[in-house]
Amino acid sequence: LIEKRQAAISHTVTKGLDPTVEMKDSGVEWLGEVPTHWEVVRNKAVFHEFVERSTDGQGELLTVSHLTGVTRRSEKNVNMIMAETLDGYKVCAAGDLVINTMWAWMGALGITPLDGLVSPSYNTYRPRDSNVLMPDYYDYLCRMPHHVVAIKANSTGVWESRLRLYPDQFLSMRMPLPSLAEQRQIVDYIAAMRDKYDALRAWKQKSVTLTEARSAYR
Repeated sequence: LIEKRQAAISHTVTKGLDPTVEMKDSGVEWLGEVPTHWEVVRNKAVFHEFVERSTDGQGELLTVSHLTGVTRRSEKNVNMIMAETLDGYKVCAAGDLVINTMWAWMGALGITPLDGLVSPSYNTYRPRDSNVLMPDYYDYLCRMPHHVVAIKANSTGVWESRLRLYPDQFLSMRMPLPSLAEQRQIVDYIAAMRDKYDALRAWKQKSVTLTEARSAYR
């Protein structure tokens, strides 16, 4: 179910919702064909690097994972030693893109759902125009498996564990860009689909648990 859900999300954000729409070659290997009326643009046309540093260390500390995207650090079981002060940490606002530079090749990036502070070693980007990009659409796009492979290919480093995705490399990558209205339709559709899959997964898990309990009782 998890794999089916991911496949459905990947298809929707790169192909749209109309199965009869005419397609064209995007010219991007990981993307393949996209609807003819969609644009394919470089990330720098949509994002710009945004660097603002905290002067008082006040704010919610956020972290970025390849599993959960951007979340509160307080919600994570992290064994790393906390810094004595968050002065100098990067400031981000809801809707910004945050990339864990050291783990981007694994998919550690995403749109932050809340304001906060992130590690100075992360890269932060802000959409240039809210009338062009819906952050939730990009959050689904940027963490899909084929896109993560493209990030890895654009990262630099001697060994895999040392790969880094720097701003110039990220901003030169290309992405599909439907109209804002179509992005909103896609986001709404995925949200409903995820709710359905999550409910079905919970029901399946409950069935497994009950079956295991009966087996143990026998």
